[in-house]
Amino acid sequence: MRGLLNYVLKPLTFIGALNWGLIGIFGFDLVAFLFGPATLASNIVYAIIGIAALVWLIWMFVDAPTSRNNR
Repeated sequence: MRGLLNYVLKPLTFIGALNWGLIGIFGFDLVAFLFGPATLASNIVYAIIGIAALVWLIWMFVDAPTSRNNR
């Protein structure tokens, strides 16, 4: 499961955070720029990034107590 976190969830979450940073600072939506505003492709990208962030968040809370006890 560690590979999923390091190679899939973290990069997708980073891309989402970067996109929100660009929106907040410059008003520039990178996903809409690449895939078009409100298109099926951009909605799929937003959904995948959101699901990745949610899974990562849940996994961090579930995995946290076991990793602390093993030290």
